Formats: sequence, C-alpha cells, structure tokens
Amino acid sequence: MIRVTHLMAVLALGALAACGPPPPPAEPQLGPDGLPLPTLYRINAGDQNRIEIRMLDSVNALRAEAGVPQLQYNSALNAAAATHSRDMSVQNRPWHFGSDGSSPVDRVRRVGYSGELKGEAISETYETELQTLAAWMDDPATRGVILSPEARDMGFSWFQENNGKIWWTLITGGPESVDSAAPVLSSSGTLDAADTL
Repeated sequence: MIRVTHLMAVLALGALAACGPPPPPAEPQLGPDGLPLPTLYRINAGDQNRIEIRMLDSVNALRAEAGVPQLQYNSALNAAAATHSRDMSVQNRPWHFGSDGSSPVDRVRRVGYSGELKGEAISETYETELQTLAAWMDDPATRGVILSPEARDMGFSWFQENNGKIWWTLITGGPESVDSAAPVLSSSGTLDAADTL
C-alpha cells in the first residue's frame, strides 16, 4: 500500500510540474560580432497564399503612399515569375535572362500575358519576402519597378532550394502604351547584385 501511495504522489507531482510555466526560450546563438545569428526562413507548401497576400498588400500600401494605382495579381505573370525563379536557381545566378536565352519580354509573351511588361525585380537571398521588398525599395531601379504608374498587374513567385536560398521574382505589367519605354529590369537583395538593363 505504501508503494501505491508513493507512486500516486510521484505521479501527482509530475502532473503539477507539467502545469507550471513553460521553460524559458533557448538563448539565440551569437555570431562573432555578438549579434544573434539569423534563422533560416523556410517556406512550406501551405505558406503560398499567406506570402502572396502579404506581398500584394505590402506593394499596394507602398503604391498608395506614392499615389499610383493599385496592382492586382495576374496568373500569367505569376507563371512567368515562377518559371524564372526556378530557372535562376538552375543557372545559379540572379539575372534577367533564361537558360534558353529568353528575356523577360519573351517570358511574359510565352505565358499569354495580353499586356506589356513594365518591369522585373529579382533577388537571390535567404531573406523573407518583406525583407526582400524592403531591399528592392532601397534601390532606385527596383523601386521604379514596384512603383511604376503604368503598371496595373503583378506577378510574384519564388523558388526555395533545399539549403534555404530563395530566388524571388516580381514582374509588373500593364496596358500597352503608345510611347513604350524599355521595361525596367533590376536585381537586388542580400548579394547586392543591382543592375538595370
């Protein structure tokens, strides 16, 4: 009987301990500079809608502040962005031309986009979509892609490698203009690979 009572007391103490506050979070690992090391931003299959909505809302908030029309997602531009993100990963370099020599103009035509390409922003990074958007806004060329007053449509997609590296592509398009200027093409991000073609 004493053993049963002892066992019940141990079980009761265990149950009470489980009701206590959670253990404190683990201390972040620090780098040689004393700052916390970054954590890997891992995108799961169920994150797609959340990321797309957050990006469109963020872009449109920036556009509203600049006094330019809101964008809407366009499935053809999304397809072109997805194709290019994966292709940049295959080529292992952030640039505007496909492994088959295609340009952004070629890619939006291939997917059947009926409007005109206004610009493309690309990035090779380990950063989140909002960190990438902030980097794009810091660069005059990619800011021009995002805030183009002629743009009405947006495509946005990414490809994440197993090591966590993300290849982001944002494409803007709109109605064909009479005085068609060359689209703005730019890359930006962690690797500071900014260029305008």
